[in-house]
Amino acid sequence: MSLYDILVTPLARIATAGGDVLHGMKQIDAGYAGFGEAYFSWVIGGGVKAWKRHTRMTMNILVPVGRVKFVFRLPDADAFRVEEIGVDHYVRLTVPPGVWFGFQGLAEPQSLVLNIANIPHEHNEVERLALSEIEYDWK
Repeated sequence: MSLYDILVTPLARIATAGGDVLHGMKQIDAGYAGFGEAYFSWVIGGGVKAWKRHTRMTMNILVPVGRVKFVFRLPDADAFRVEEIGVDHYVRLTVPPGVWFGFQGLAEPQSLVLNIANIPHEHNEVERLALSEIEYDWK
């Protein structure tokens, strides 16, 4: 596995008179690995949520509100991959299991992250590290 295995898929944003429609995911899309659950996470501007690694879950991450920086790292690697996504760069990130990640809110007052996961969230399926356990400059 490499950090290049993370897919970045442009998504449609359709302007309508009453408000835009933002596509998320279709069963026929690249990166679709089944459906377990969809869940949202708010992150405040400047706030950091890190570090997590799913052992079985494939994540499909979108940011329909605000802007978020995602930082990815493989176990036992020094290299990082950074992706900034949100309303002005509306894409979906497909992240395979086994990748350490964290994210930071870049918009005020907060941003909204959606994860369309292939399996339901299970506490024993995710590993966590303290923010200080992986050195990264979030500034």
